[in-house]
Amino acid sequence: MTRLFIALEIPDDISTDLAFMQGGLENARWVERSAFHVTLRFIGEADGVQEATIHDALGQIKAKPFSISLAGISSFGNRKPRSVWAGVPENEKLYHLQEAIERACIKAGLEPEQRKFTPHVTIARLKDGIRRQVEAYTASHNLFRTDPFDVTRFILFSSKPSRGGGPYVAEQTYPLEEIS
Repeated sequence: MTRLFIALEIPDDISTDLAFMQGGLENARWVERSAFHVTLRFIGEADGVQEATIHDALGQIKAKPFSISLAGISSFGNRKPRSVWAGVPENEKLYHLQEAIERACIKAGLEPEQRKFTPHVTIARLKDGIRRQVEAYTASHNLFRTDPFDVTRFILFSSKPSRGGGPYVAEQTYPLEEIS
């Protein structure tokens, strides 16, 4: 069984910008810069047959390249923060791609995702996050913005169970192409 998810890569220059913000939070496990990504769909454990079915369904997706940016810093877990992340401003083309991926996953036999899609890049995972500290951190970094960057593909990743996620392996790449 392989643990799978579908995501967008973050360019090196943007990853460097994110890494510069890491520090100053107690009990934070900072995500490795090479592991930054925007998750489009978490799949979970899949055997070889399921992975092949998912791959076939994802290969049918047709979408054009587009651009996104990152803006603002926030957290998940109101009273007990569990992660800190950089947000992705609303982007219609990103949502269309995520919806196409969701349909492909359902076609491949997966249960529909129950969580609302909130595009983001996790920069830290928190154990016993202290709400005041997280609020101060997000407030002091909330003006974070990146220039737009091109999204020209999405990737089916596998991950090994570990503390803080990763290492991630790109199992298959799906290019976005101009549709004629």
